[in-house]
Amino acid sequence: MEENNPHVLGNAPIGKLLLQYSIPAIIGMTLTSLYNIIDSIFIGHGVGALAISGLAITFPLMNLLIAFCTLVGVGGATISSIRLGQKDIKGAEDILGNVTILCIVNAIFYGGITLIFLDDILYFFGASESTLPYARDFMQVILLGSPISYVMVGLNNIMRATGYPKKAMLSSILTVGCNVILAPICIFVLEWGIRGAALSTIMSQFVGMIWVLYHFYDKKSYIRFKRPSFKLKKHIIMNIFGVGMSPFIMNVCACCIVIFINNRLLTYGGDLSIGAFGILNRIQMLFVMIVMGITMGMQPISGYNYGARHYDRVKQTLRLGIIAGCTITTVGFLISELFPSIFVGMFTTNHELTEQATLALRIGVMAFPIIGAQIVITQFFQSIGKVSISILLSLSRQLVFLLPGLALLPPHFGVEGVWFSMPLSDTLAFIMAALMLIYHFRKLKARQQLND
Repeated sequence: MEENNPHVLGNAPIGKLLLQYSIPAIIGMTLTSLYNIIDSIFIGHGVGALAISGLAITFPLMNLLIAFCTLVGVGGATISSIRLGQKDIKGAEDILGNVTILCIVNAIFYGGITLIFLDDILYFFGASESTLPYARDFMQVILLGSPISYVMVGLNNIMRATGYPKKAMLSSILTVGCNVILAPICIFVLEWGIRGAALSTIMSQFVGMIWVLYHFYDKKSYIRFKRPSFKLKKHIIMNIFGVGMSPFIMNVCACCIVIFINNRLLTYGGDLSIGAFGILNRIQMLFVMIVMGITMGMQPISGYNYGARHYDRVKQTLRLGIIAGCTITTVGFLISELFPSIFVGMFTTNHELTEQATLALRIGVMAFPIIGAQIVITQFFQSIGKVSISILLSLSRQLVFLLPGLALLPPHFGVEGVWFSMPLSDTLAFIMAALMLIYHFRKLKARQQLND
């Protein structure tokens, strides 16, 4: 980007912009996924198979942590890119200040309440006497460090959306690099077990947070911290929460679904089935996060051009995003079906866990070739401020389709019913997203013709 000027979003070629914004975001999101995979690998080999199950028990809490973070970070990023499309620099800086304060407040609120009731929450999420100690040790450290995580992730979204995709990518490189170094030291050398994995995560994110804060204090940055911007304003908060509500609800729904999955797996398969889901989740998320990187690259382009009423550029961005998203998830499908043992073997040498995780992976990715489009379409509606549509599509996959499958299939098919419910819901959610997209663009075309 020439001098990191975000206004080139309105006139530079879409393909070039999507590469410039998506590649750093893809690298960043892939590294974030590897961040979680590395923790799981070190925990699986350094602590044991039950520790992987304990880690899987924490997924709902981690989804909630992400939910409160994205409520502010993604909402703020979307609104700030729209403000820049409207040439409102001061408005973008006000959003930056409000996002910073809200990240800290949300982290203290979520972390404090969760720590008080942690054991009861973990039991409700599917923990047993065998897995509770691992889940508790991990989450105590993560929750205490949540203010660091929130500020780092929230402001990194703003950095990407305001013309600095490469710097945002470097934030992820810093955190993952530090984690790769610190995790084995904390787990194997210092023998801190699963607490060591959590502590290495927080320390790594602290390094990333310093990097992001320095960027927004730098006078060379296009938008930066200014004292008046830290004053909370009701209309800004409502706008941030309004747009951020879609990913927030999506993550809350994911939390509810994972709770239900864990309890069904505990009933029909036992603790190691939960561990198998933990491995499946990490592998799936590797490819999903790459697609999310594409959508994050699309977000400032779509938001800016939608705000500037350049609708042809918005459509072109979406079309390229769908092609890229489906390509990524199709590659994930082929690799997972043809070479599942390579993935599963990274996490554990336990024979029973390996067998269960291999079966879960082969079934769980059956609808992967089309799920890339569903993710891109859902995030696209959020990026142009169509919050209600994005929320509807998020809810359709998590609650409308997946939850009934989890309720109906396991009693007849056992643990395999849990695995089959996932590709079934993915297929139905894709159909709904495609229909909603067609309806929206027909409506937009009619409005353009009326204006002409």
